[in-house]
Amino acid sequence: MLNLEAVSGLSDQIADIQSTRDDRNLKIEKVGVRGIRHPIVVFDESVGEQHTIAEFDMYVELPGEQKGTHMSRFVQILNDQSAPLSTESFCSLLEDTAKMLGAERSEIRATFPFFVEKRAPVSGCRSLMDYVVSFDGQTNPETTVSELEVVVPVTSLCPCSKEISDYGAHNQRSHVALKVKSNAPISITELIQLVESEASCELFGTLKRADEKYVTEQAYDNPKFVEDLVRDIAQKINRHHHIFEYNVTAENFESIHNHSAYASITGRPGDS
Repeated sequence: MLNLEAVSGLSDQIADIQSTRDDRNLKIEKVGVRGIRHPIVVFDESVGEQHTIAEFDMYVELPGEQKGTHMSRFVQILNDQSAPLSTESFCSLLEDTAKMLGAERSEIRATFPFFVEKRAPVSGCRSLMDYVVSFDGQTNPETTVSELEVVVPVTSLCPCSKEISDYGAHNQRSHVALKVKSNAPISITELIQLVESEASCELFGTLKRADEKYVTEQAYDNPKFVEDLVRDIAQKINRHHHIFEYNVTAENFESIHNHSAYASITGRPGDS
């Protein structure tokens, strides 16, 4: 049987090399761990709590005189988390990490799949759509800043192709990434729906024949360049009361070219 007291006593006798002094005196801006997969519960006000798995990148600043950081503490921090992940609790996670590692600054990125149940537009058939969501943030003695990012797949149809063709028009699947900073809790689902509302057409997990006809014609009636996508989304973000900074990018995976079309806008609604 394992003697826990003996193990604890032995740990006290083992040299802690990482805490020793480093004579090179070179500060390291970011040191930590990457690619930690860990089960989490995400809270979104539109759907409540959702269980998923996130991949974490976690870093702290290391003073020049300290040889190393305590790598095992990053994993311990995740194991000790009990609160569902949200825009609010993520800021607490940043601050707890800096405190636990004895650092002035910390940085964390957590990326996870997020699922939304959707109904097909005609048949009403239910299915799940998955989206990539990230919390990204930094903390220092003066401030804690976090960002929420959603990557939303949509359909875009080329206005030029529609205009010059006798029939048909080429379309493509697009990935729209919307990253925001807000001054209040913001819903993941709300951001996803905002992006989808400005696409030629949104995507669905399952479509019956009547649904396929609908989405094909919806995209044809609503053509958009990649430039239109980011401008229309930015225009809607500029009217959002709680978002004070954003970046929206769109990448169209072209169906008639072996390359992508890309556009990006960064803005502050108060400056518009």
